[in-house]
Amino acid sequence: MRRQASHRTDLEYNILSQSISTSNVLRIAVDIGGTFTDGVATLSPLGRIWVGKTPTTPDDPGEAVSTVALNLLRQVTASMGASAPKLAEVVHGTTLITNTLIERKGARTGLITTSGMRDALDIGREWRYDIYDLDIVLPTPLVPADLRVEVDERLDATGEVLTPLDEAALDRMVNDLAALGVESVAVSLLHAYVNDGHEKRIEARLKEALPNLAVSISSDLAREIKEFERTSTAVANAYVKPIVAEYLHELENRIARIQDGIPLRVMVSSGGFTSAKAGAESPILLLESGPAAGVLSALNTAYQNDVRQVLAFDMGGTTAKACVAVGGEAPVAHSFECARVERFKRGSGLPILIPSIELIEIGAGGGSIAYCNRLGLLNIGPESAGSVPGPACYARGGTDATVTDADLLLGYLNPSNFLGGEMELDTGLARAAMQRLADRLGMAATDVAWGIYNMVNENMASAARIHIAENGHDPRDFAMVATGGAGPVHAVEVARKLRIPRVLIPIAAGAGSCLGMLAAPARVDRAFSSPQLLADTDWPQVAFNLGKLRQEGEVELDSAGATDVEWRIGAEMRYYGQGADVSVSIPYEAVTHATGAKVLASFEEQYEKLYGRLVPNARPQVVTWRLTGRARTAGHHFEWGDDRVKTTDARRGTRQIYLPLRGEYHEVPVYDRYSVPPGRTLEGPLILEERESTIVVAVRSDVTVLADLTTSVTIKEFE
Repeated sequence: MRRQASHRTDLEYNILSQSISTSNVLRIAVDIGGTFTDGVATLSPLGRIWVGKTPTTPDDPGEAVSTVALNLLRQVTASMGASAPKLAEVVHGTTLITNTLIERKGARTGLITTSGMRDALDIGREWRYDIYDLDIVLPTPLVPADLRVEVDERLDATGEVLTPLDEAALDRMVNDLAALGVESVAVSLLHAYVNDGHEKRIEARLKEALPNLAVSISSDLAREIKEFERTSTAVANAYVKPIVAEYLHELENRIARIQDGIPLRVMVSSGGFTSAKAGAESPILLLESGPAAGVLSALNTAYQNDVRQVLAFDMGGTTAKACVAVGGEAPVAHSFECARVERFKRGSGLPILIPSIELIEIGAGGGSIAYCNRLGLLNIGPESAGSVPGPACYARGGTDATVTDADLLLGYLNPSNFLGGEMELDTGLARAAMQRLADRLGMAATDVAWGIYNMVNENMASAARIHIAENGHDPRDFAMVATGGAGPVHAVEVARKLRIPRVLIPIAAGAGSCLGMLAAPARVDRAFSSPQLLADTDWPQVAFNLGKLRQEGEVELDSAGATDVEWRIGAEMRYYGQGADVSVSIPYEAVTHATGAKVLASFEEQYEKLYGRLVPNARPQVVTWRLTGRARTAGHHFEWGDDRVKTTDARRGTRQIYLPLRGEYHEVPVYDRYSVPPGRTLEGPLILEERESTIVVAVRSDVTVLADLTTSVTIKEFE
């Protein structure tokens, strides 16, 4: 069967390759999620888009990518005929790295570290994420103790050599590592963030002696203080590096079969993209690529509609994430956790030192499984049915009740219009799964379905409320922008609970991450730690280091095809003796003593905003210098390339849906979203259907279609 499928795919490749004209430019973005793989093709500079969606193929993720890409090219060819555009590039985001770390299915990985530091991964920060849990489970290190090799070398905190790295030590290291039979190795030496000489020598020797070994050095990935976090980052990169390198190589081959010579770009967690080559070398930078792209899509929609305070809400098949963005810029964090033992408990995961758009995981996704816990209470997630077997209503073998099954039984989803009718949802299987759960809980099936929907929304609202408050904001001042396949189904109810008055659902919201990738700039981030009092800073050395980082970044940006790059200098600062850093940023300039005054002014402005006052007579200190380069971009306009925007009657009929404030089912009108003309306002409750998602408005609201086909929901009923 697999050989026959591959043969059909080859024929499709050939047909489509021959049909593509060279008259226009086409870009494709593909995002692999836990449940669905989404794709968007856009024609530049008009912004016309075509959307594809298919279930993710976890055994071979590239298969779903190929399916979506072929489907998109077929749509473009059908729409434009002989003037069909030429494919210029493919931009890609993936959960492969996240899933590999969570499932612990990475390469057999070793660690080389300074003598006396082999247990850093086990010691960690020596604190418990839950001090009252007597059965606490700490995250297991990715590299077990017997795969760690110590090397005789030592630097002090200034980078001066205390114990030289000699040839005898290198020979012993190579022999010890070769005996372990590892596929990949991380190198993390004490104080390598300030002097990478020993790590570079080890990397060169390993590549010479063991050429098939994948090598990751901490000074290339996270040139920052914090030994445990830096080592954890290098190990995580090494753990996934062979898998991601093979995956991206195979994906490039698949794309070449569609059309030769097409560059593959990969989305990075900081909100930009880079080349596939750079992504294969430092795959840990791709860790949050999909969710980061969803935030960029939300910001692009906010920019088009002059909204400055945004809660970006992205809910897919596996998780829901949110980001608070003020002033049109997404905040970037430089450390976070992944693969947590306890999903919502900080400290229970693997620390990673990479720049990433600051996201919080606020809840479950459409495929998250509901169950009766040991106390006899309803719980949802974190386990997900994924795409295989999927929710019970997918009729692919899943038997557990999920959030999607609840959405279907509450009337929010049309079983005949899922994926535009390509995938029929089985209401009977969903009801049977819900009834089995209801029997265990001693409740009615409808009450359980509503309980699932309401609990998921309440959990997301509570987490978002805390996140907004921690950033010093009031949710009533925000607009929510919802993306993801499940985002529009839940967004209005989550916003109502938060008392956010307005919800925006952009065009093609179900593939929002892909639109974000198409709106993303090429970007690089570099950093180096050199803790110094601002008054004692060695400015020529800082200038030299930043200049060197810029040269490295320019090479990477060139490989990603970037032009017109904007550079910024950043710094992590504190008052001497404090433990928390404040991030500052200024435009790039030739670094001199005068740069210190600008950095200090920015620090004091940020510090006073955060804490209300400055500390008199305190001494400011720079801990880490940062450099960011990204291609300049403006807002991106998107419009449909196919014929889904119609002038016919938008109303499709009516449907019984569950209204939360009435506590009962009620008949509401159902509309084809893209047949509602721009400027028209409808009154909720109502349903707006499109191929990739469904907008559920279950309370009194004004629902207006804006000029860019964004749907704006103004909530008028909060209690």
